[in-house]
Amino acid sequence: MDFDLRLIAYAPNGLRLGILPHPLSIEAGWPLNDVPSLKLAYSAYAVGADLLDQPCEVAVEWSQDGTTWTEDADSRFLRIKRSGDEVDRTGLVRFELPGYAWMLRKVVLYPGSAALVDGKRPFLSATAGAIMQTALAEAQAQPRWAVPFLSWDFSPTHDSAGEPWDKILTIYYQPGTDALTLLINLAEQGVCDFRMSGRTLQLFVADTELDRDLAAGPAPVELRFGRDVVEAPDDGTLEDAASSVLVVGDNGFVRTFSNPDAAQPWGPWEQYVGHGGVSDEGTATLLAQAALERAAAERVQRTRGITVYGARWLPWRDYRPGDRVRAPGEGGALESLRVRQVALSRNADGVVGGSLILNDRFLERDIRLARRTAGIVGGSTADGGSGARPAPDSPRPRTPAKPAGLIVDPLAYLDAGGVAQGQITATWGAVIVDTSGVAIGVDGYELFMRVNVTGEPWFLAATTEPDDRSATFSPLLVGQSYAFKVRAVNLGVYGAFSAQVAVTIPDDDRPPPVPTAPQLATRLGVVHVTWDGLGVGAAPMPIDFLRTRVWMQNPLAPGWADIGYLDAAGSILVPGLPYGADREFRFTSVDRSGNESAASISATIATVPLVQGDAAAESITTGALVANAVTTDKLAVGAVDAGNIKAGAVTTDKLAAVLTLSTRLVAGNPTQARVELNSSGLAAFNASGQQTASISAATGAVSIVGQFASGVTGARVVVNPAGAASPEIRFIPGSGTNASRISSDGSMYTGEATLLMESGTNVANTATCRLIHAAGFWRVAIHDPVTGNQRGGYVLADETQTHVGWFHPTSGTQHFVMSPSGTLHRGKWQLGGAEGGLIMMSASLTKGATYYVMAYGYTMQTVPTVVFTAEQQAGIVLWSTSNSSASFYWATAPTPAPSVKFNVWAWR
Repeated sequence: MDFDLRLIAYAPNGLRLGILPHPLSIEAGWPLNDVPSLKLAYSAYAVGADLLDQPCEVAVEWSQDGTTWTEDADSRFLRIKRSGDEVDRTGLVRFELPGYAWMLRKVVLYPGSAALVDGKRPFLSATAGAIMQTALAEAQAQPRWAVPFLSWDFSPTHDSAGEPWDKILTIYYQPGTDALTLLINLAEQGVCDFRMSGRTLQLFVADTELDRDLAAGPAPVELRFGRDVVEAPDDGTLEDAASSVLVVGDNGFVRTFSNPDAAQPWGPWEQYVGHGGVSDEGTATLLAQAALERAAAERVQRTRGITVYGARWLPWRDYRPGDRVRAPGEGGALESLRVRQVALSRNADGVVGGSLILNDRFLERDIRLARRTAGIVGGSTADGGSGARPAPDSPRPRTPAKPAGLIVDPLAYLDAGGVAQGQITATWGAVIVDTSGVAIGVDGYELFMRVNVTGEPWFLAATTEPDDRSATFSPLLVGQSYAFKVRAVNLGVYGAFSAQVAVTIPDDDRPPPVPTAPQLATRLGVVHVTWDGLGVGAAPMPIDFLRTRVWMQNPLAPGWADIGYLDAAGSILVPGLPYGADREFRFTSVDRSGNESAASISATIATVPLVQGDAAAESITTGALVANAVTTDKLAVGAVDAGNIKAGAVTTDKLAAVLTLSTRLVAGNPTQARVELNSSGLAAFNASGQQTASISAATGAVSIVGQFASGVTGARVVVNPAGAASPEIRFIPGSGTNASRISSDGSMYTGEATLLMESGTNVANTATCRLIHAAGFWRVAIHDPVTGNQRGGYVLADETQTHVGWFHPTSGTQHFVMSPSGTLHRGKWQLGGAEGGLIMMSASLTKGATYYVMAYGYTMQTVPTVVFTAEQQAGIVLWSTSNSSASFYWATAPTPAPSVKFNVWAWR
């Protein structure tokens, strides 16, 4: 018996009721990470129709032999919606049944016990399992008792397969949001995949359990035309194509990025990307590259009509939504495609058919790019400020509480030169109370970072506004570990830092496109292997493309061998192959980070002899060759080696005045660590094949990637040292590593390189001096090398004001502020010493005989100018003639004489 479907009715949340044996039609769809659907037509006069008269559950089961039936994942549906016509004598009734996951629409998120932030409920450093379990457990608890029979088999720490969650979120949800919306939102952000198993909700780490690769291995699932696939409609569009993108961020940040290899049938098209909060070059590059990749070519949705009659591979038995299979793609060639949806139907005659919606590797990459973009621009955090009403500020600013829920998401991107760089997006929870728990409105946040090595200094990476709890920073070194912490600021008072979070910047792990198939030709006993320089589907190679490797094997004795490479479109020659014997060739592409693509489609050819029986031994001599008959292009690579050249045969008179290099000279491994002389100049490469130094033959320019040092030990200068957060110059003393630094930071002010200078630390490791030198801002200050906090004397100047003074995060501040509006002093004045120049004091005195003296407590260098006020001023005469005291006379004082409080301001 062939593959078939049947329907089973169940009581709501209850036991099996029976089979629905006579459906007029069945149409079921199972999408990945969404709610499945079932459309059902049934006659009211057919056996089993009574089971559908009331709300019930309907399970779709499949079988390949008519004996063993299976209800697979996402195959339980809810009989909710029906329609029929009372005058229709056939009694036809149509039902539309959503999958059991639809039940999550009937669970809403309550505010919870914690304070809301901007009216939203916070989930700080939470997993997908924690968020969903919280919503469901609260709904099922008394007195709500909602969806009591919906269960789950995941936890806040592990998914339904027992794997630990690999992502955490700091996210805010509006109370009243239904649980299905929460779940789909989490899946769209790439945090989890989900499905139902009967009435049990299952969550998995994204792209694991529901991303089986059935396209690889010794027995791949291959859906072929005529056997498994009967239709292959493709829907393509160029509506979203673009060759350049304008990125507009905050503080006047504007950048344009272009992709000259994008499809441009009508010339260049442009696109706009606007994101508040973006003012960082690396973040803008990430957003632009994601947009350009999605807009580089025609977007195609592939739908494949399948048959279950005579097919080798059957849905559910052999593959399911989320799996990767080999199916007809571009031009009908088999490609690795992901099953995004399975649809099956059954008519009244029992004939079963179906279709698949497939995503190729380009569309799968689009989905990941969209998820990455959402994370960069703060898609997982709430907008807006504090949800609590701030208490009135007291005269002294209060200290904000430490932020919670700091999450740092590291990414790799390619800079304009194709070099992998790192970028981070940090998010954290809002601070809405001070250290004593009283509501507060903060002025903003400061994100600090350092290389994750004990003793490395902290530096300020980003500042944000009060309602912005997300920040980005780049560029960073791939493979390097960094630590981060954040604090809130309120009226100049800095709160405690959050707990530190350390991340390692990942390297670029995206391989270049699979190359197109080799084009083969044979002539004069040599095979020509040609590549057109493109990937499958005319995809251009990315900016970090390094080379395409050429592989060969004997089909009768399989075993691929690497026989050379191509830097761009072109050919290599393969000599020395036996005549008439097949040889199979294929390509793989490699980028500068060492990522290698899957193999291209292979091609096979056999060499043809030069002449019948080939040339007789020694039949071709120098006398049989005309002058210049044998030239470089007529010699196979490696055909003339040292063993074929007579000693002393190559002399000065036989060499041209100028030797032209048409290939390359290599010292070292041809694909790894080496020094190479080629037509472009002299270059050095590291063990990963990445170019680290070059001298251009065209311009003479010298370029060095990585560290440059004036020495290995002793006093020395190191430029761009390994492990540095950004390019810098280090001055290292004769002994030890207590270096001073000069670096440039392009993220502090848009479009401006800010110069940073930092001394080494003192012997006690309590102080370091740091200078920031920008176009409109200059500051030199003493800092704590352990915490990064400012703690000592400082001078600050910008276009509007100058600060001179002393600052400490816990001991207050003493400074002058000079601006066009005047000079302001903030702090306290000490009274002591002959050099004292300002007195602010208060004293209570009683009238005596004639006049009365109020001593300052010390002697000023000259007689000061004095301003007095008194609580009882009638008849009081005040004066100052001394540099150590002031006097007053009260001729009409009552008897007995009262005590009078005086406030005195004296200055010289």
